[in-house]
Amino acid sequence: MADTKAPHGERHPVAYSNEKFLSSPDARALRILAEFLEPLAHFRHQKIRDTVVFFGSARIHENEGPLAKYYDDARTLARLLTEWADQFTNNTHRFVVCSGGGPGIMEAANRGAMDAGGKTVGLNIGLPFEQYPNPYITPELSFEFHYFFMRKFWFAYLAKALVVFPGGFGTLDEMMEILTLTQTRKLSKRMTILLYGSEYWKEIINFGALVKYGMIAEEDLKLFQFVDDPAEAFEALKPGLTEYALRPDTQEIPAFARSVNSAQPDGLA
Repeated sequence: MADTKAPHGERHPVAYSNEKFLSSPDARALRILAEFLEPLAHFRHQKIRDTVVFFGSARIHENEGPLAKYYDDARTLARLLTEWADQFTNNTHRFVVCSGGGPGIMEAANRGAMDAGGKTVGLNIGLPFEQYPNPYITPELSFEFHYFFMRKFWFAYLAKALVVFPGGFGTLDEMMEILTLTQTRKLSKRMTILLYGSEYWKEIINFGALVKYGMIAEEDLKLFQFVDDPAEAFEALKPGLTEYALRPDTQEIPAFARSVNSAQPDGLA
């Protein structure tokens, strides 16, 4: 009798190694989860406990144009902060400078932290123009995101303070996200928020008019403060970081993903 068994076909790849599936709409949830889990693994391995986030324009460059001073100021402030934070490094790294990973102000912040010999984080996003990773990010802490909201999560979750330099749509979007989370207490921690360059910010946003028309409370103006030079900004950051963030470092790695009711009230509610 003839053998009627069908010949063995080509083995189909398992789902987690099937690139066609992973890039399909059906796997979107897996891609989103990956943009949470990959940075989480790196932050744990590199023992990054918390960050100070620098926002600002990709279009401000060193020695180019009337706003070039902001590049120098961001670099100087990041260096001062990293030098100061080194005293708190024990089992974890504290107040690590974090930027959006691209050029301009982001590059200046990462560069300043590197000048001081510290680790520094870059949360890059794939865009059709401007955005590419700068060379001053610690290689193990350089990330590429597809989803804006996952990138914003990592900005907010580890941050203990925020410095916002002049910028455009992206900077405004990121700044307003953090201000909204702080105003609505969706961030279960206190943060120092600095708007760097008072002349720029007071011209771009009429915060007084928001109060006048009842769109925000006058109390909301206390969520942030204006600063105009690196030394002033550094002195404004230190009290908040000391009061709100420093406590006995009893864990070898940060405690991630705890709820707002847990013993450690860091992060998002």
